[in-house]
Amino acid sequence: MKRVLALAVTAALALGGATACGDESDGASGSGGDKKITIGYMAWDEAIAASHLWENILKEKGYEVQLKNLEAGLVYGGLANGDIDLFLDGWLPLTHASYMEKYGDKLEKLGVWHDDASLSIAVPTYVEGVDSLADLAGKAGTFGGEMIGIEPGAGLTKATQEQAIPQYGLDGAMKLKTSSTPAMLAALDGAIKDKKPIVVTLWHPHWAYAKYELKDLADPKGTLGQAEQINTFARLGFGEDFPEVTDMLKKFKMDGDQLASLEDLMFNVHKGDEEKAVEEWLKANPDYLKTLA
Repeated sequence: MKRVLALAVTAALALGGATACGDESDGASGSGGDKKITIGYMAWDEAIAASHLWENILKEKGYEVQLKNLEAGLVYGGLANGDIDLFLDGWLPLTHASYMEKYGDKLEKLGVWHDDASLSIAVPTYVEGVDSLADLAGKAGTFGGEMIGIEPGAGLTKATQEQAIPQYGLDGAMKLKTSSTPAMLAALDGAIKDKKPIVVTLWHPHWAYAKYELKDLADPKGTLGQAEQINTFARLGFGEDFPEVTDMLKKFKMDGDQLASLEDLMFNVHKGDEEKAVEEWLKANPDYLKTLA
């Protein structure tokens, strides 16, 4: 989490062709009749799902949409710099607290679209004798002394490294292996197919809980925080530049069942074809768009 974000943001967004001045080639500005909108997202599945859903919604209304997949810190930095227009996966009050402390006064908060999100550390249900984070220290060998994590810059990674591991005496016993969300899910899938023990960092809402039989490890010390809200953030000036879109985003809501069904289509049924997944979901939920009108 402690990184020189300014340089990283500049480099990452320069590669994507974005500029802070709102040049017509970057899609970051709505002034002058420009209908280009850039959505930044990290590789958390609800972020991917929501971003592609809104790509579809906005394109149908005549907007040109560009998606940028970056780590959370780069997305927040891009919003603050004006290089990114929208971010649909801001976790508060805990997970993204450090980003809000740094960039909060440079963002527009458009609303909460899901209010029952939470961080977790989980194992398959067939893993016996491990029901709490407090059990991990004595069972570290069962997992080869390794916990499979996601991106290094994720709030979940920070909470696990700085709170869960030290407070449950796991320093020296278990190492958090960070990589990416897809890599973590691939490791989880492979372990379950072979009925091998594995412990992963995860979160709710996530389609993995519907696909696999998993149990969240109890966290009596509250190291991963309580239920959180998923927020939509925009760059400063977005509301003035895109009043119609802003009004729709303020009405944007998805409950757990809606999000789970969209994620299932996107990551299981039509894996690799997000556009088709969104189209099928909207056909199956014909009244959904009316809630945004």
